Amino acid sequence: MTKVLVIEDEVTTRSMFMRCLAFEGFCAIEAENGAIGVKLAQMHLPDLILCDIMMPDMDGYNVLSALRHHRATATIPFIFLTAKVTMTDLRQGMEMGADDYLTKPCSVEQFLAAITTRLERQAQLQEHFKVPSFCSQPEVGIFPHCPRLSPVFAFIEANYHQSISLNDVAKAVGYSPAYLTNLVQELTGYSIKRWITERRMAQARQLLRETDQSVRQISEMIGYPDVGYFTRQFRQLHGNPPQSWRNSLRLRSA
Repeated sequence: MTKVLVIEDEVTTRSMFMRCLAFEGFCAIEAENGAIGVKLAQMHLPDLILCDIMMPDMDGYNVLSALRHHRATATIPFIFLTAKVTMTDLRQGMEMGADDYLTKPCSVEQFLAAITTRLERQAQLQEHFKVPSFCSQPEVGIFPHCPRLSPVFAFIEANYHQSISLNDVAKAVGYSPAYLTNLVQELTGYSIKRWITERRMAQARQLLRETDQSVRQISEMIGYPDVGYFTRQFRQLHGNPPQSWRNSLRLRSA
């Protein structure tokens, strides 16, 4: 059963949401303030969280920040509930990793539609980027075993040979660039750009070892139209430019 956590300090609003969720067959969990909401989220790991912004002691932004900095709850879809939305509010929430906003008062239809849309989006992402035995494949073994980042690494794996950026990855997996940056840095210690580079360099090493293709050809195959830039990056990571690295490898194996 799909679990939805509602964090809302207004009793009437919270009760209405809980009744709607129960009627629609969801496992509904309620929290009357932010601190309790964080504890329940970590305990139950719901499929989706709805959280009011304006609450005493611990507001919605602090709740979101606490959940995004805890590995078990970092990627749970999160919808803000608010009676007033300004562009500043939207920007702050989205940069922190909120998935959507729902303005109060709202109809039952709007409430359920927001939940359904976000859950469907999450399911689509998981299905689209599902890669069986992902980290066991030798050519992508550079990626750490981290189920919550599997969609991120799968997108990089499928597109590293093209010109992709942080924004492309964030859009593909449904997160803001700022949130994705913080999440990947926290879980792996590396940036998105570094993981793209690591994947490209793994392929470059394989091609340098196993083929006679020129450095320029390899550069273009792995997403570097500028061979000079590729050469500089390769030298920074490996100590030698690509051709010298290849020659020294062949000398050692001769």
